[in-house]
Amino acid sequence: MEKAGQKSGLKAKVQRLGSYLSGMVMPNIGAFIAWGVITALFIDTGWLPNKELSTLVSPMLTYLLPLLIGYTGGSMIHGQRGAVVGAIATMGVIVGSDVPMFIGAMIMGPLGGWCIKKFDDAFQAKIKAGFEMLVNNFSSGLIGFALAIIAYYAIGPVVEGATHLMAHGVETIINMHLLPLANIFIEPAKILFLNNAINHGILTPLGAEQAAQAGKSILFLLEANPGPGLGILLAFTFFGKGSAKSSAPGAIIIQFLGGIHEIYFPYVMMKPLLFLAVMAGGVAGTFTFQLLGAGLQAAASPGSIFAILAMTPRGGYLPNLAGIVVACAVSFLVAMIILKADHSDEDDLAATQASVANAKAESKGQAAVKTENQEMFGNVNKIIFACDAGMGSSAMGASVLRDKVKKAGLSLPVSNSAINNLTDDPNALIVTQEELHDRASQKAPSATFVQVENFMNSPRYDEIVERLSSDSAPAKDPKAKLTDNVVQGLADYSRVDHIVFAYDQVKGSANMGATIFKKLMKNNSLHYPVVVVAIKDLKDETNALIITNNDETVKAEQQAPSAVHVPLTDLVASEKYDQVIQNLRK
Repeated sequence: MEKAGQKSGLKAKVQRLGSYLSGMVMPNIGAFIAWGVITALFIDTGWLPNKELSTLVSPMLTYLLPLLIGYTGGSMIHGQRGAVVGAIATMGVIVGSDVPMFIGAMIMGPLGGWCIKKFDDAFQAKIKAGFEMLVNNFSSGLIGFALAIIAYYAIGPVVEGATHLMAHGVETIINMHLLPLANIFIEPAKILFLNNAINHGILTPLGAEQAAQAGKSILFLLEANPGPGLGILLAFTFFGKGSAKSSAPGAIIIQFLGGIHEIYFPYVMMKPLLFLAVMAGGVAGTFTFQLLGAGLQAAASPGSIFAILAMTPRGGYLPNLAGIVVACAVSFLVAMIILKADHSDEDDLAATQASVANAKAESKGQAAVKTENQEMFGNVNKIIFACDAGMGSSAMGASVLRDKVKKAGLSLPVSNSAINNLTDDPNALIVTQEELHDRASQKAPSATFVQVENFMNSPRYDEIVERLSSDSAPAKDPKAKLTDNVVQGLADYSRVDHIVFAYDQVKGSANMGATIFKKLMKNNSLHYPVVVVAIKDLKDETNALIITNNDETVKAEQQAPSAVHVPLTDLVASEKYDQVIQNLRK
């Protein structure tokens, strides 16, 4: 049991690291695609050669893409301030190196966010009233300045050397014709939900550098190749049983045309021997790519056949399509043999998914139903689908459940999110895949969780709707009015030990309100700490008095339902401040 727990913990740590890496690239894939299209069209060998427009290619690769990655990495750690410092720090590695600094940006972006976060944690509560903006601006500027200098002289050269070493290693593997062996590790890792980490955290940065030199890169095709998954789904279409057979054709459309590869993962998991099929298909496909000189000009995301064709350089369609067809054929043949040799009576995909989840829960010493906070369903006022990147598969799962919720007459919002973007909300119902539950529960331990094997076809959705429909708790209405936490003194002010001015988008009025309130407290000999916090960063504390604009109070209450909430029409000039002061004096 201990070894299993250690193994599970290690897998969660690897997934978490991969999620951070891919989380910096995934939101910026549009920029990579824009760069790829400009490259494909306007360079000398492109479809529409244009000397002037081709000058966009190098600056975008050298400056825009790394800065976006660094900005996003800093934002993941500490919001807007982290993003600014992360971008400044990233500029140091960009200028201090002669290679595209994707890996350097992945280091300096989060490091910049972490440094400014630690500064704010240490000094935010100590800033004198009226000096908040001055301290915040100079702290981010000076910390960014210091990190940029360090990055220029220390980080940039090291990362440049490591990049050259990795590029040389990849080149050596390609020259030795050993690249197909990489799929022995890539295909199983994809099914363990490391697909985004592998593709966008490792292959995309290396491929972008290779494409900048050679005009294309085979690395963009290693993980994105839809052939192995297509072969699995075709095998189930012809030789599967029950719901697995009937659902496979629809899954083909989603996987091959839509590029959502996660759709075929449960089909492989329900018959572990099928790992051999995807591994064989991946190796055969990459061997064909390498043999024919295939490659893409930029990352194909999602891994749809349309995205691959769009990123294919002129004259490269035959090699790319050949690799996909070969991968599909090999995966199909191996999967066919495995399915035809299987004489079990297992013929229901949904039942298999549920039994797998139950078995895994029982192996951890828990009943299956204990994997979720069932007693908290009555408090749910939102549903969030969480996956590694928060885009493809979770978006489709959210769409499926949103339709069921709407038909049931419920007004709950259903959205999708990356695990890294989750906040701890006791009123949230989070639907996630069983493999990702550990990571998601660490980000939002107070939420209610439902684990599924397959976002697109889960029997749990009907159960969720049924239980939510049978519970008429008013907390399900996200627009419910505040009842007892009001300024008139009905709330318990005796438990308050600090004041929070919370804002949704605009921080200025919250800062001004905090300054005014500090002066009023000083005049009345009150000594409470006053801080300004974004609503998304609020913590559910019973001893907090949270002051917000009327329009934003509901969001604040959902984020921190146990606090005392004061809604005001104007944070800068409110006639209610005196009443709040009197309530605090009682």
